[in-house]
Amino acid sequence: MQPQYRNYAQQVPQRSPHAANQRRGGIGPMMSSGPHPSVPLTQAQIAQQQQAQAHAHELARRRSRKPTDKNIPEGVEDSIVNQEAVQRYKALRDVERTLDATITRKRLDVSEACNRNNNKLSKTLRIWISNTVEDQSWQGAGLNVDTFDFTSNMEASFRVKIEGRLLDHDEHGNRQPGVGDGKMTSNALSHNREVADKSQENQTSSTASTASATYRFSHFFKSLSVDFDSSRFRNGGAQNVEWKKPESTSKTQSGSSTASASDFDELTFKRNGDENINVMIHLHRHESPERYQLSPELAEVVDMSEATHQEAVAALWEYIRFWNLQEDEEKRNFRCDELLRKVVGSGDIGYIPMLNDYVARHLRPLPPVSLPYTIRVDEDFHKDPHATVYDVQVLVDDPLRNTLQPLINNSQYASMLKDVTVLDDQLARLIQAIAVSKAKHSFFSSLSEDPATFVKSWLSSQRRDLEVILGDATKGGGDALAADEWRRGGANSVWATQNARESVNVLLSRQR
Repeated sequence: MQPQYRNYAQQVPQRSPHAANQRRGGIGPMMSSGPHPSVPLTQAQIAQQQQAQAHAHELARRRSRKPTDKNIPEGVEDSIVNQEAVQRYKALRDVERTLDATITRKRLDVSEACNRNNNKLSKTLRIWISNTVEDQSWQGAGLNVDTFDFTSNMEASFRVKIEGRLLDHDEHGNRQPGVGDGKMTSNALSHNREVADKSQENQTSSTASTASATYRFSHFFKSLSVDFDSSRFRNGGAQNVEWKKPESTSKTQSGSSTASASDFDELTFKRNGDENINVMIHLHRHESPERYQLSPELAEVVDMSEATHQEAVAALWEYIRFWNLQEDEEKRNFRCDELLRKVVGSGDIGYIPMLNDYVARHLRPLPPVSLPYTIRVDEDFHKDPHATVYDVQVLVDDPLRNTLQPLINNSQYASMLKDVTVLDDQLARLIQAIAVSKAKHSFFSSLSEDPATFVKSWLSSQRRDLEVILGDATKGGGDALAADEWRRGGANSVWATQNARESVNVLLSRQR
């Protein structure tokens, strides 16, 4: 039973005391939820819509009737004077198909190579570390004994220079043995510096952007620190040197000023001292995407000690697929063997969607590149100074990527495809005209050879086609089948064909 409600008298609507921009709690003005009445169109607008629809219908009809077959009809070579032209056309069609397939495959390969994130090359960064001295005791001319001031106005100091250049393949192959972790004579050092300077000048002047001309020493590192041996000096920790690459967080700051402030090939610092000091130079890598050091458990599975997060996940997935550890029933799970159990942490079952989490637990920051160096201030060393040289492997972008990128985004390729489409349409129309001419030639050739027989067979075929169109054809098509064939049954009879089944279905549907 529905409840009964009392009818209350309608109250006079009053003006709301709230402001116009505030939300009211009562029921507001209501609008119909259905479609609003549309404004009637004028005769000109109706005519314009009808014209647009007719134009679209005409374009669709033209597209449906546009010929697409570009294969030359069979038997044309027997009806023309130059029969070799047909063979040349077929050979050109084969070449066109091969060329289209090759271009498409190459463009896909180039696009995949350009879109790959880990498309990096390993190159050698050679680092020279040397130092000079100033105002050392063995550099002064001595004190004047006739004066009462026996103190020197200058304090002994040294200046350390850290310089790095990216080597090319020819320089890396021709370098002297033992350079990577030993010392080099001053003559060899000057020769290598001259070679590096000349190569950099040639590459900078050339139009092609190579790695040596693009990447500088500071590009590969985000910070540099020099730690002095504090065991012998009280102020050893205070003399430490530190450099950090500035971060361009401000949008108003121009990119050129940021690049000029953070890009350099050498770093020089000066400190006071008159004794030989051991220092350790730490270089923290700057890579994009960032590479990590893998834990021993994950490194044993993926067979890599350093990798990016994406590379480690892909290698872990390849390990699961190679050993067929994925569950057959639930593709989201995989069985853990002895090695994977250490990576997953617990349980004998792992989950595919959690591969990122499994890998993230075993990623550690890469240790800095540590280069030991001894600052020499003695006179014997500076009579024939050496420079300590180190070779560090760094990753650079593939130079072919910048070369291949314009090939993919080339605007002329789209215009060329439009021209090719127009030529294909013209070729299809020519082939259609050739097919029509070939049909006419066959018709008149047959008529000229035996007119009576040709006209009789042609009239018979036309009569049969007319009966089929009008629906007056007899069973079996008149003379096509004999009566005995319709009486015979079985799997190989006429009743087992697709045409008979369709005819029976049509007859039964008409009786309904």
